[in-house]
Amino acid sequence: MATITAYPTGSNPKASDLLLGTKVPLPNTDDSAITQNFTIASVAGFANSYSLGYTVYSAQLTAGAGAAPTATVLQNTTGLTFVWSRIGSGQFVATVAGTPFIANKFWAMVSAKGVDFPSVVRTSDNTARVDNIVCSTAAAIDGITDGTIEIRIYS
Repeated sequence: MATITAYPTGSNPKASDLLLGTKVPLPNTDDSAITQNFTIASVAGFANSYSLGYTVYSAQLTAGAGAAPTATVLQNTTGLTFVWSRIGSGQFVATVAGTPFIANKFWAMVSAKGVDFPSVVRTSDNTARVDNIVCSTAAAIDGITDGTIEIRIYS
């Protein structure tokens, strides 16, 4: 049997390329593990169909003082359109249509340069608020520099 320790450099795998793998038997059976080839297409198809139990919105946020954030969307599997606005010094809101932000089904995190502990909270079934506060001075930072946000909506 030939041993390949690395995929050839300078080329990307093709859907028809084969990947060596093992089908593991179900627990508590006498079946044996079976080594076989899988196509890259079949592995990709499985990965794309696998559900993590949530959809996600990830974006980079920037905003000058007194301005609403501009979002550069990195990933959005929610099917929702997020509209960003500024509601006060250091406070920004994401609004979506409908009522997808159900209590106990919403999770989010945020970060921003120059802010000790920015926070994001679900404020209603269709809004989430980002607060840019410097903890040591309790001062609001009006603007966002190198900000990132991820919102997960669980099913």
